[in-house]
Amino acid sequence: MMYRFLANNRDELIARCKAKVAERPKRAATEEQLKNGVPIFLEQLQRTLQAEELGEADESLRISGASGGDALNISEMGVSATAHGKQLLELGFTVDQVVHDYGDLCQAITDLACERDAPFGIDEFRSLNRCLDNAIADAVTEFSFQRDAAMARRQVGAVTERWGFVVHELRNALGAAMLAVNALEAGSLPVAGATGAVLKRSHAALKTLIDQALVDVRGAHAERTSTQVFYLASFIADATSAAALYASTSGCSLTVAAVDPLLAVSGDRERLLAALANLLQNAFKFTHPHSEVKLDAYAFGHNIHIEVADNCGGLPHEDTERMFSPFSQRSSDRSGLGLGLSIARQSVEADGGALTVRDVPQVGCVFTISLPRHMLV
Repeated sequence: MMYRFLANNRDELIARCKAKVAERPKRAATEEQLKNGVPIFLEQLQRTLQAEELGEADESLRISGASGGDALNISEMGVSATAHGKQLLELGFTVDQVVHDYGDLCQAITDLACERDAPFGIDEFRSLNRCLDNAIADAVTEFSFQRDAAMARRQVGAVTERWGFVVHELRNALGAAMLAVNALEAGSLPVAGATGAVLKRSHAALKTLIDQALVDVRGAHAERTSTQVFYLASFIADATSAAALYASTSGCSLTVAAVDPLLAVSGDRERLLAALANLLQNAFKFTHPHSEVKLDAYAFGHNIHIEVADNCGGLPHEDTERMFSPFSQRSSDRSGLGLGLSIARQSVEADGGALTVRDVPQVGCVFTISLPRHMLV
């Protein structure tokens, strides 16, 4: 009787399965991996064969399912095989390794039966094959479902992040344009002045973002960049014009250090300007009222450093790198998307630079953009 053979040789069969698993490259048998696999299947196979020996066909089908499986009435063996397939995915295995787990057991049973000259009937082998087929099908189905679901979640997350970036930058550009219009109207300022220039740059940024979004929608994923060498002083002056509008609405002051007129940087000017604008907007958002935000740009060895220092009171005791993760927000203020710092870092890194943060306890934090240094003479 096969079910008695399985009961008497259970430990030996499990040991042989583990040995076969260990022989395959890049695969190590673990107790965790086998918890819902071979041991449970072996016990269910044994009870299936015993039920058939006793003429309890319904009990056999309840345990191991009909030939070909039944999607509407999953068996006990199907439930545990499903758990095994999910577990192997979580452990980082592949679908072929799911199949091999059950194939190893079949081979172990056959080898041991031949060694001990165990007489099995044709019906018993048919039941063994039926159980193996059903278990493999259920395990692979669940493995594939969980794997596909995980891939879908990652794809949705990537799309959400990408469009979150677009929406965030659109809102920033639109916000700057609205502030500029309000300032022009309130002060009867000339459009040709500095505030008018902020409005024009905001409109240009809106157009660029929309054009890039259209490129993505049409399936052309190549990034369009415009790299140039430009004066650092004029770059900081443009950033200051927009930042002054945010300073006036936040009740804080903006202090800008003088910039060496010969210093220059290379990169996508508009993208870097948007990155700096993100840092300045964050600074005014978190700086305590009636305090100060400082903007400084200077040469540091072979690099240019652009620093934005705020008076937020310092950072909480946490990993500062988390601040640059998408959708990460620094306070209970949820008016934004938590994307500004992530976008700024990606923009700076796209031009070969780096964006870091330094905490000044009880005072605030200093964000530093570091870019390769150029000199224009």
